[in-house]
Amino acid sequence: MKHTVSYYVKSYVVITLGSILYALAYNIFYAPNLVAMGGLTGLGQVLNALIPVLPVGTTVFVMNVPLFFLGWKFIGGHLLVSSLYAMTFSSFAIDVMDMIYQFPPMDTMLAAIFGGALLGAGIGLVFSKGATTGGTDLIARLLKLKFAWLPMGTLVLIPDFIVIVLAAIAFGKVESALYGIVSLFVTTKVMDTVLYGLDSSKVAYIISDSCKEITDAVMAMDRGATILHGEGAYSGDEKKVLMVAFKQKEIVPLKEKVNEIDPHAFLIVCDAHDVLGEGFRTYSKDDI
Repeated sequence: MKHTVSYYVKSYVVITLGSILYALAYNIFYAPNLVAMGGLTGLGQVLNALIPVLPVGTTVFVMNVPLFFLGWKFIGGHLLVSSLYAMTFSSFAIDVMDMIYQFPPMDTMLAAIFGGALLGAGIGLVFSKGATTGGTDLIARLLKLKFAWLPMGTLVLIPDFIVIVLAAIAFGKVESALYGIVSLFVTTKVMDTVLYGLDSSKVAYIISDSCKEITDAVMAMDRGATILHGEGAYSGDEKKVLMVAFKQKEIVPLKEKVNEIDPHAFLIVCDAHDVLGEGFRTYSKDDI
């Protein structure tokens, strides 16, 4: 599918915002509190602790270069260019922010939790546009091509955990690894929420003797419906089960309409993610 200039502009605005959040998370929460961070940024932390003259952002940029050459074949031109932009901007932002102002330490647990949340939000925004911030994020993006059923948070978790252990050794503090693990857990949860939780669709299963009237009401709400044929386990009677996919904001009107038509209807509402088709979104091969 050919995208417009407006599409690319919006994508890069989101990627820029995500990269800024990434840099803020590192400079405000991770660096001043010695909270171990995953990914190549975490390796940058390790090298900076051992050789303080090496700036973290620049070190991360240099380590990312070979990974981007490896990724070109599998990710494709646009996705790799956008990832290169995100990686370059976030690395540059980390060093610039550090030169302008060095944030004071705070309670380490608060730093781990809020740093993880801010980092997850930043990475999630970057991932939502098909890009990565490089390092283990890029590795996770490549693994996603092979293990499409796994959420990005899980794919990022394992390599980041290894880096966190190395960072703790470099800092000489076991607490750094423990706080880093807490932060990593928060990061993956927030990241997956940004990527998948925003698709707040629902699926309703409705069993009623007034199936036709409810179907007509659903259609009037501009939603499609599918009739499934079931059988009562106790009575053995044939039952029609109405399956409806709808948005979160439509749940109350749907419940009210079903109750109005048949107060005795059996209604089950379930969370649904990645709903594709008319009235929702379309499939893209770059989906993560």
